[in-house]
Amino acid sequence: MPDVRNCRRCGKIYNHIGGPPICPACREADEEDFKRVKEYLYENPGATLSEVSSTLDISVEKIKMYLKEGRLEIVGDEGNIVLECENCGRSIRTGRLCNECSKMLVKDFSSTAKQMKSRLDPPETSKKPFEMRYLNKTEKK
Repeated sequence: MPDVRNCRRCGKIYNHIGGPPICPACREADEEDFKRVKEYLYENPGATLSEVSSTLDISVEKIKMYLKEGRLEIVGDEGNIVLECENCGRSIRTGRLCNECSKMLVKDFSSTAKQMKSRLDPPETSKKPFEMRYLNKTEKK
């Protein structure tokens, strides 16, 4: 059954297949904006977030979204107050978590997966080879 939704940006009805809850037209517009930002940064290395935003008339929030998605990366460490790790608050260059928090999250996930697997697997003592059992029939004469 199709997943019909209203676009969060323009309000149009569309068939949602996955990804952000926006229609294909808004998604295409996002891609065009991303390409413009990427080209601008390629031609103007070291440009600030506000400079990119004002020059291209693209919101700071949208550019931050590209950074959080890992599609863009902040170059240089000086004065990065744009992105912070969502767990510990450290300055980061791209994504949503710093390397340490990301590693900790992976470790927690794998630990939880092992715990769940051990709960689902039967104990070793019950893993006996399959045995055939027969019913004894005795005939009465």
